[in-house]
Amino acid sequence: QVPVVESGGGFVQPGGSLILSCAYSGRIFRIYSTGWYRQAPGKPREEVAVVDSGGSTNYADSVEGRFTISRDDVKRTISLQMNDLKPEDTAVYYCNWHVSRYLGDVNDSWGQGTQVTVSS
Repeated sequence: QVPVVESGGGFVQPGGSLILSCAYSGRIFRIYSTGWYRQAPGKPREEVAVVDSGGSTNYADSVEGRFTISRDDVKRTISLQMNDLKPEDTAVYYCNWHVSRYLGDVNDSWGQGTQVTVSS
């Protein structure tokens, strides 16, 4: 599997902002989707934001209007700009690359996770 490295997590007060970044190390033949997911203790992993191969985005209702996902196809990075953070955003955030490295070789690569804690 291709290493995927995340950065940008931290501890912030409600209303604050953070930006998460995720770098994909490896060959890409085709991008199917890229996105951010999060998991809070005792809860299932949920999709936060996804951007597909054509640049279309989807957001969870809970973050729409506050979070923005972007992808840099040259640098092979995705970012998540998080504004107006709320305590319920507290979770471990994981980035995902659903790509082909070669024709017919489609797979998922996941970042190691980065903790986002929103608390006063």
